[in-house]
Amino acid sequence: MPDRIGRPRIRLGIDTGGTFTDVVALDERTGEMLTTKTPSTPADPAEGFMTGVRKILERLGLGGADLSAVSHGTTVATNQLLEGKVDSLGFITSEGYEFVLEIARQSVPDGYGNSYFWVKPHRIVPADLVRTVGGRMNFRGEELRPFDKDGAVAVARWFRERGIGAVGVCFLHAYANPAHELEMREILAREHPGCVVSISSEVLREYREYERSVTTLVDVAVKPKVTRYISTIKDRLDAYTDSGEDTPRRVPFYVMKSNGGVLSADEVVHQPITTVLSGPAAGALGAALLAELAGFDRVLTLDGGGTSTDVSVVLSGEPTLTTEGTVGAFPSKIPMIDVATVGAGGGSVAWISPEGTLKVGPRSAGADPGPLCYEKGGTEPTITDAHVVLGRIPPHLLGGEIPLSLEAARTGLSELCAALGLSLETCATGILEISAWNQANALRQITVKRGLDVRDFVMVTFGGSGSLLLCRLIDILGLRAVMVPRNPGNVSAFGLLTVDVKNDYVRTAVCRHDDLDPAGVEAIYTELRAEAAAALEREGFAAAEHRFARTADLRYFGQAYEVRVPVPDGPVDAGLARRVADAFHDAHERLYGYCFRDDPRQQVEWVNLRATGIGPIRRPDVPVLPARDGGPERARTGVRPVFFDDWVDTVIYRRDLLSPGDVMEGPLIIEDFGSTVPVHPGFRAVVDQFGNVIVSRTEATP
Repeated sequence: MPDRIGRPRIRLGIDTGGTFTDVVALDERTGEMLTTKTPSTPADPAEGFMTGVRKILERLGLGGADLSAVSHGTTVATNQLLEGKVDSLGFITSEGYEFVLEIARQSVPDGYGNSYFWVKPHRIVPADLVRTVGGRMNFRGEELRPFDKDGAVAVARWFRERGIGAVGVCFLHAYANPAHELEMREILAREHPGCVVSISSEVLREYREYERSVTTLVDVAVKPKVTRYISTIKDRLDAYTDSGEDTPRRVPFYVMKSNGGVLSADEVVHQPITTVLSGPAAGALGAALLAELAGFDRVLTLDGGGTSTDVSVVLSGEPTLTTEGTVGAFPSKIPMIDVATVGAGGGSVAWISPEGTLKVGPRSAGADPGPLCYEKGGTEPTITDAHVVLGRIPPHLLGGEIPLSLEAARTGLSELCAALGLSLETCATGILEISAWNQANALRQITVKRGLDVRDFVMVTFGGSGSLLLCRLIDILGLRAVMVPRNPGNVSAFGLLTVDVKNDYVRTAVCRHDDLDPAGVEAIYTELRAEAAAALEREGFAAAEHRFARTADLRYFGQAYEVRVPVPDGPVDAGLARRVADAFHDAHERLYGYCFRDDPRQQVEWVNLRATGIGPIRRPDVPVLPARDGGPERARTGVRPVFFDDWVDTVIYRRDLLSPGDVMEGPLIIEDFGSTVPVHPGFRAVVDQFGNVIVSRTEATP
């Protein structure tokens, strides 16, 4: 019977993907976890969210009154930007800088040899919707020319008359003094009520005008849609958990941020750009925790979903962060977990190019209509259909909730085979091979291109489709091994339960190391810490629970980009500054293979000071599983023909009946509620103490 005595006890993590919504429930009293999945509802994502909430609570025999908190990972902002849906957006900047978006950066993708062929993409705001206002600050925040209030009023009315309902404001050097931007926002509120506004001094308070402008415009572009989405879910969640008492109970509702923390729904609507990599960030964090427990400190994560695959790097238990990320065509300077995405999910469509070659992705059939084998109106073959035809996945998903039609998949692939002149097996294998190389190239992008040897890493695969091609990736990349966690289809949702509330704050303060004023640096860090503490108080954390982390961006004088290094706790003095500079030399050498530690001609320059406020949330315990009697035969459920290099009678194992210490030689298939692990001939699968399946070449040792 459910225990309804005392405080609510169930904390949920809910990750909404393109195809499925994943749910993990944590009982905070016992530490037990339960997982489930439900199809996503792209037309109304909040419906799939609430279906997942009801489904898992019904399985527990509980109701809304038992919820203590909900954490959510969403791709609403990401999808809007990837689809380029940023219409009716205005931009206000400093007089004389109206073409900052057009000029952008002097860079051409794939190098300057591509200059003759590259076509500059459309800017986030066209030139005819950019307006300027007089007034100027210098880089120290000193006013050189007063703010032109009459001009600001005219600009606000101009946007109102044209029906532009979302405006970004970025004035020169507003990172040093936001006074003019604050005045502009007040005028817009008065002259253009209802207009959605973002100002750069609140979105990204650091220098580099182009990146700050685009980051601010991305924030205001996604703000209306993210606000509506979060508000809709919050209202439905409140209605579901309302017990009818005089004082309605509001369940704390958190949203995952790109930086690896969560933020309350009430706060996140004021900084929606922080959610642009919400879903992928949760998966990377969950996989990092599970890999660290398993004893792996250099890890690649691969999150395979229905629409795309997200990959990241984990070093010493922490996913790597970047402030040089992009979302779609738009650069974003906010701190985010460094994730690369490729359109190679289970629903990615196989198609023939005008040149007559086989292509896979990035277009996806998604959840609706989905692959051909779903028989929901899909008309194009997908990666999932290829797996079904080759026998790599069972004839149903989610324990039988979603039946798969082998005949529909074969019929659809046969048409593609005929056009290419290939046999059915060769065509299906080719689809999977292209997908594997697409994933391998994404993994190389975050390793080899950054000076990391991919062969030094163990990979963690998760998501519904993440483990289907792991054996090919071991061969292509030369990986040591691949770890598949328990409940791999729910790792992203699990990750939502492992993260703390986290807020980032930054100030640009450019100064050469020899001229550094420690007292001035201390004053800025004190101000940033106060901002972070105020945000944590709003989130309900007592002062004794607050944690803070300081970092700084440094470079050699004359360089264009910086390296971020930690700043130790304690008063900022000459000794601490020296330790930070030494850490910069070390980090520069690790990243680029050299440093100028012993060359007095190369001066170190401080650029940005950063502070992060952290409100700790209890992480779930990952239990060590007891050993079971006998060998892996206890988990054997049957045999079916599966195509690897040829059709082979392949043993099928049920994942939840495997036990720590079980060792199995391929070929074999391990089936779970939300995922499948094909182990090819020549590979071995071993179950560790936490129930993770470790796959490696038979002759290799992880």
